[in-house]
Amino acid sequence: MSPPKTVQLDGSVLEGGGQLLRIAVALSALLSKPIEINNIRASRNPPGLKYQHAAGLQLAAEICSAHLQGCDTGSRSILFCPLTKPEVSKCYTADPGTAGSIALMLQISLPCLLFSSTPAPPSGLILRGGTNATQAPQIDYTEHVFLPFLRAHFGLQPTLNIVKRGYYPKGGGEVHVSIPPVRGPLPAVTLTERGGVRAVRGRSYVAGLPKSLAESMRAAAIQVLVECGVAEGAISVAAVREKPSDAVGSGSGIVLWAETDGGCVVAGSALGRKGIEPARVGREAAIELASNLANGGCMDEYMQDQMIIFLALAEGKSRVKTGPLTLHTRTAIWVAEQLSDAKFQVEESGSSTIIECDGIGYAPWRTNTSDPDKGVPSARS
Repeated sequence: MSPPKTVQLDGSVLEGGGQLLRIAVALSALLSKPIEINNIRASRNPPGLKYQHAAGLQLAAEICSAHLQGCDTGSRSILFCPLTKPEVSKCYTADPGTAGSIALMLQISLPCLLFSSTPAPPSGLILRGGTNATQAPQIDYTEHVFLPFLRAHFGLQPTLNIVKRGYYPKGGGEVHVSIPPVRGPLPAVTLTERGGVRAVRGRSYVAGLPKSLAESMRAAAIQVLVECGVAEGAISVAAVREKPSDAVGSGSGIVLWAETDGGCVVAGSALGRKGIEPARVGREAAIELASNLANGGCMDEYMQDQMIIFLALAEGKSRVKTGPLTLHTRTAIWVAEQLSDAKFQVEESGSSTIIECDGIGYAPWRTNTSDPDKGVPSARS
């Protein structure tokens, strides 16, 4: 049998950031498809790999014994050639040595470790870096929105333990993740009825700063939510000052999530910044949550693109209602269709979108979940 063709991907397509890289590498590892990505993070300044991207690539390469070229900071091209199926039931570690996002390193590695043909103990991840970083999901979002979504709709059972929080610029955070593998394939998802909001929960936090700042963020967020029609009695937001032993550096922020009668979780968040009043930060998070709820979708804009790889891997037709389609989601769909036989259809109507996906029914014990000789379509929007 001839080796599979190397799939060429243009990293500047659509959103043109690190998300394209993460999804492509995870699918490459699972489907045993060599990939070459050029123009990596072309829309960023500076372009190319940052420390967190290199650490995530090295982690994925370790999981599937991949041949990896170009994995240097600043590199705009990589070659990733998996040599084995992902090896589960081991413990892997990744550390960019910066405040690079732990949540983004989890995005590239978690899908790789989800499947095993035979019953196997959980895989472990020890991820170090930034827990609450800019331009990335906060680890609280991962814990309270992303992982519960995987449990509720795909039957997956990953768990997360925040050992230490790390903030910009030092990083130093540490998160442990346990991932029990499943035999596969994942089930298709139908999620089109959100239902009313039954509770809003949240976490307003500071580290190395007065607790009053967390209380101010919380109070401002609650005020906005009540003004938007959420019953005050349904809102529970904790104000927390991290113990010095539990955090490296100083930082602040707030993460809110609404739980609905239809089993959906929709979030809004914001990070504290120098010179910005904490009340403004709280309002920003609440306004983002209220906006996501007003769109009528069954998830927020961040869950929207993170679910795409799981829909592509699932068996059968998934149908999900979201808010306005984001550029990140368009990019995720583009990558999934380049590397697999998953087919997506998108119906946009006003502020809502229906995403349908005919998934490939991936399972490691199957051999025909994707065509290894599929041609590489040209980049498209």
